Amino acid sequence: MHRTTVRTRLVAGAAASVTLAALVAAVPAGAAPPVPSVATAVEDLDTGGEYTQRFLELYDKVHDPANGYFSPQGIPYHAAETLMVEAPDHGHETTSEAYSFWLWLETSYGQVTGDWEPFNHAWDTLEAYMIPTTENQPTNGAYDPGSPATYAPEANHPSEYPSELGTSVSVGTDPLGDELEQTYGTPEIYGMHWLADVDNVYGFGAAPGSSELLGPDHEGTSYINTFQRGPQESVWETIPQPSIDDFSYGGENGYLDLFTGDSSYTEQWKFTNAPDADARAVEAAYWANKFATEQGQPEAVADTVGKASKMGDYLRYALFDKYFKTPGCESESCPAGTGRESAHYLLSWYYAWGGALDTSAPWAWRIGSSHAHFGYQNPMAAWALANDPALAPGSPTAEDDWSASLDRQVELFQWLQAPEGGIAGGSTNSWDGHYADRPDGVATFYDMAYTEAPVYHDPPSNEWMGMQGWGVERIAQLFHETGDERAEDILDDWVPWVIDHITVTEDTWEIPSNLAWSGQPDDWDPANPGDNAGLSVEVTGYGQDVGVAGALARTLMYYAAGPGEDPQQIAAQQTAHDLLEAIWTQNSDPLGVATTETRADYGRFDDVYAGGDGDGIYVPDGWSGTMPNGDVIEPGVSFLDIRSFYEDDPQFDKVQAHLDGGPAPEFTYHRFWAQTAVATALADYDRLFGDSPEPPEDTEPPTAPQDLTATADGTTVELTWTAASDDVRVAGYDVSRDGAEVGSVGGTATSFTDPGLPASTDFTYTVTARDAAGNVSEASAPATVTTGDDEPDPPAGACTAAYTTANAWSGGYQGQVVVTAGADGVRDWEVIAPDGLTTSSLWGGRLDDGVITPESWNADLGAGQSATVGFVGTGEPPAAQELGCTGVVPGS
Repeated sequence: MHRTTVRTRLVAGAAASVTLAALVAAVPAGAAPPVPSVATAVEDLDTGGEYTQRFLELYDKVHDPANGYFSPQGIPYHAAETLMVEAPDHGHETTSEAYSFWLWLETSYGQVTGDWEPFNHAWDTLEAYMIPTTENQPTNGAYDPGSPATYAPEANHPSEYPSELGTSVSVGTDPLGDELEQTYGTPEIYGMHWLADVDNVYGFGAAPGSSELLGPDHEGTSYINTFQRGPQESVWETIPQPSIDDFSYGGENGYLDLFTGDSSYTEQWKFTNAPDADARAVEAAYWANKFATEQGQPEAVADTVGKASKMGDYLRYALFDKYFKTPGCESESCPAGTGRESAHYLLSWYYAWGGALDTSAPWAWRIGSSHAHFGYQNPMAAWALANDPALAPGSPTAEDDWSASLDRQVELFQWLQAPEGGIAGGSTNSWDGHYADRPDGVATFYDMAYTEAPVYHDPPSNEWMGMQGWGVERIAQLFHETGDERAEDILDDWVPWVIDHITVTEDTWEIPSNLAWSGQPDDWDPANPGDNAGLSVEVTGYGQDVGVAGALARTLMYYAAGPGEDPQQIAAQQTAHDLLEAIWTQNSDPLGVATTETRADYGRFDDVYAGGDGDGIYVPDGWSGTMPNGDVIEPGVSFLDIRSFYEDDPQFDKVQAHLDGGPAPEFTYHRFWAQTAVATALADYDRLFGDSPEPPEDTEPPTAPQDLTATADGTTVELTWTAASDDVRVAGYDVSRDGAEVGSVGGTATSFTDPGLPASTDFTYTVTARDAAGNVSEASAPATVTTGDDEPDPPAGACTAAYTTANAWSGGYQGQVVVTAGADGVRDWEVIAPDGLTTSSLWGGRLDDGVITPESWNADLGAGQSATVGFVGTGEPPAAQELGCTGVVPGS
């Protein structure tokens, strides 16, 4: 493996002085920068490791004011770039997620240098700008835990909103409200709101410390919200609104009557918490305390760790059903819970709270959430809150709640694990968002129902590979810290699945980007877990998401460094090492680490709602309002129509060219969380493997594949064999015909198809196995076969095929060919490959001499059925095009 030259070594004091100037970017305007105060006991910390040096280099890039990761107030942006639409609808918004990753970045910095002032400063900034102040939530004192909220059903599409309030639907009691107020002496919530408009681009001016909107002239961050109208509401269909709605903007009732139907409306405040972010903040605080204690200076982080403990206390609202109803609810009239009867003990998608702005007529509400995604679970934070004295919450019942949550979260991973290894979506206690009757046969987990894509369907919330990295990383930390055998079992199946789908070479690398799920898990029985034979996952796309790659590397590292040392742990360290090497050498740039992305979804900038359950922004008939800049909100508007500020963005010409019929635009994005994911993985690599940073040398080749058989079907040969074994893992098999290599398959495959051969000809095949270190086995015993008679050319018109580019990055792309059968169906289809196709891997078909042929399982298509062949190519992607497709029409 190529290694970059080791950089100049720094002592801890020098490292601190190098980065101090850069930290000025992270300080609120007018404030003095934090002064490094490294304790005597840590002055000799070694920062000379190669990966530690890389961490410090990337850390400095993130903190360099010229690189644009922080606002003038010292708030981390979602990305350095402004033109970005994903979960935030602008790159210079921020999220509680970004703050939680910032805490992790400073935790690693403290571990490396012994300087904990930047960590404390990050929490102080979080507290100042992301936790609503007394003025932002002025009527909490009127909250009644016996009547926490008025029921409002969710719907499946934005066109079904506003949702009428259901005053006759029973709501359970809140078991936390009184306890938290007694513990902390305040009725206020200590949790982060999830989204803020850092540069006040929208102009609401919902500022920290204000009970009114300050408008477009406000210079500073502003609390906003999106995503209020069901699972089909994508970012392209949201209508942003201020978290403090005093009716200054929007319609006559501000924005409230876009979401809920009521007889009258009053000015109000409302905030939404993203539990995974608060849990990640608690998780970072656990490690900060651990590292500082090991350095002999726990007092350096004690105050901040105490605040994290408090945040964890309030985070328990995420462990309860939205309206405090009991698990197993299948109608709006199902029982309302008391005490812990409404607890599902999972970290759900959100919790929220709000109330009146008028302090003379106060009221307030709080809700949990009924939907839980595995990717939001954080058993490491649950373990810390239940077991670490430094993080023990003040409330008397908190330890028991987090102990129960720890077990429930780990069990959720066990319940959702597919036989291949991946973790499926999650569970809900409110089918269709309004406690509807569940479909017959849906799998259950402690009376909650399985759902493939919890909360969001456009795109499906468990399609993105990042959820695997985020969720399982915490399982790996739990295994590393505690040796939890349940966590180990989960990882033993998940790790080889992930490794088998990661490719790293000297010139490029790829990881899974998209997943497709089928079936469902077994009903959960903790005493007798099933094998989930009816659940399956398929990798349907690959790419170069540096943030996801950093999360996957970190997960593999914690597994590799956990208790024991078996070959699979060695393979995990090797893969993490190779990924980090590839990212650093192939994706580093002046701002950090990044890759070029093709954003075909930006064609949705001007989508307009055309009725039914279609895409586009839905505005109810007769509703009209304005944004602070004057953009009109009315039926028929697009995403861009109510965000006209995007037209002034320096990169918008690329989007406009696409909207005018040009190719999908390309962008190079530097997401804050992605920089942190890679940086912390670099720091952790030296910390976890500092004594042996190079993975153990693997010199032992796999055994030879056995029982090779070859069968001819006309001019196509099918090969099968018995899997080889290796002391680490088999990475792949290479197939030779008459002594010349003709193809390769992955390490989990035991078959190969060789089509389009000459008729009536003898061929001899052998197969060799190889491992990740490049060791090659002896060849299998040869298998000889004779092809059959030449078959007539299949008739044209049996099928059609089209090529499109699904994703692209610097030096590579992901493409797909969709084959569609004609009116009579087709078998043994063949497609002429796209012009200019270069590919390094392919799934769903085979490529030979410019012709794509099917796998055995998708060779026969019924009338109108389709098969998709995906591949990762190098260089520039071909243009979208129709392709020649032929095949045999059944019965012809």
